[in-house]
Amino acid sequence: MVRSTSADDRGSSHRNEVLLVGRVAAEPAPTQLPSGDEVVSVRLIVERCPPAPREQPAVRGPGVDTLDCSAWRPAVRRTVLRWGPGDVVEITGALRRRFRRTESGPVSRWEVEIARARRVTRAPW
Repeated sequence: MVRSTSADDRGSSHRNEVLLVGRVAAEPAPTQLPSGDEVVSVRLIVERCPPAPREQPAVRGPGVDTLDCSAWRPAVRRTVLRWGPGDVVEITGALRRRFRRTESGPVSRWEVEIARARRVTRAPW
């Protein structure tokens, strides 16, 4: 008898988990896709962590990263739509690579697919 094994049975340690705490860059943008699915996109500005003491960057770059995030589940979409520019938020999710066709050919981009979201602090203005 042949037994099928799952990744958990083999002791796989592969993970795709993202935790971000950052500032909302602009109003979240709801979009209805041709398939009828809805998605809310939001861009987060996240400060870069300093390098470890023994690691010195070869070239100093900006102190922040700007990351595209998307909310697909209805409850998460509702949460994200209540955010405003400057709010500090925390999200957990997974890194995804999305592909689409454009007039100049196929393109891809990376985004964080939000599984859970919450506002940490509201923007002061």
